[in-house]
Amino acid sequence: QLVESGGNLVQPGGSLRLSCVASGFSLGYFAIGWFRQAPGKEREGVSCISTRDGSADYVDSVKDRFTISRDNAKTTVYLQMDDLRPEDTAVYFCAVRSAGYYCTGYEPYDYSYWGQGTQVTVSS
Repeated sequence: QLVESGGNLVQPGGSLRLSCVASGFSLGYFAIGWFRQAPGKEREGVSCISTRDGSADYVDSVKDRFTISRDNAKTTVYLQMDDLRPEDTAVYFCAVRSAGYYCTGYEPYDYSYWGQGTQVTVSS
C-alpha cells in the first residue's frame, strides 16, 4: 500500500513537499513515479526516481521547480515542489513500476502499485 500526503492549498510561487510512504513493502526495488491528474484531464507523469542509481527524471513542465528524492530507509519518496503555479493544481499520486529499476516512461499501465492521491491546489 502506498499513502501520499502533504497536499494543501498554496498561493502561486509557494512550495509544498509531498510524501509517499510504502506500507508492507520496500521502495527499494522498482522505480517510483509521481503522477498528477487535474479535473477533466488525463493522468500525467511528473517525475520518477531510479532505485538503481537514484537518478531522477522530470517532465518539462516541472523541471527546475520540482525535486524527487527518497530516504535512505527506502520507505518514503518525496516530491519537493517549488514555485508552484495554478496549472500545477491536481491530485498527485505516487506509483511503483511493475518492473524496471530505471525511469523509462510514464505510461500508467507500467505502474502496478498506486496510492490514493493527495490534493494540491495552487490559487491566490
